[in-house]
Amino acid sequence: MTGGQAAFRDAVREGDPEIVRAITESTGFFYSEEVDTAVELVEERLAKGPRSGYHFLFAESEGRTVGYSCFGPIACTKASFDLYWIVVASDTRGQGVGSMLLEESERVIASMGGKRIYVETSSRALYDPTRAFYSARGYAEQAVLKDFYGPEDSKVVYCKLV
Repeated sequence: MTGGQAAFRDAVREGDPEIVRAITESTGFFYSEEVDTAVELVEERLAKGPRSGYHFLFAESEGRTVGYSCFGPIACTKASFDLYWIVVASDTRGQGVGSMLLEESERVIASMGGKRIYVETSSRALYDPTRAFYSARGYAEQAVLKDFYGPEDSKVVYCKLV
């Protein structure tokens, strides 16, 4: 990515499931079943449109999708949203794409009436930079669910008011 800028699109396109798979796999962070779930959410959005409850932002630079976020309202809440995914292609990490995606996702969520954004991540050492990323951007740790994903792999839940 050059110039430190990305363009965003919120329309989900037919080729996006493959793009999401490639970006998510490129990181080396996710189990194969997690990658499959990321792809399924894009397919759900393609099949059902906004009724799916899944909203996407795709960051594009020089004609290439370099990252994405997926978020949606939490059922049975008045103004809480989950940020399900924010993923940046491995070859563009460290260039500000994740920060731009997060800021734009927060802006869109606020425009949809969202007041709280919840993020879940792993406690594994691999995710130390992820947890630091959210903390540095105003997300506060709310809970740790021990061994949630597996032995020695707890779920860490963060929240930010927007």
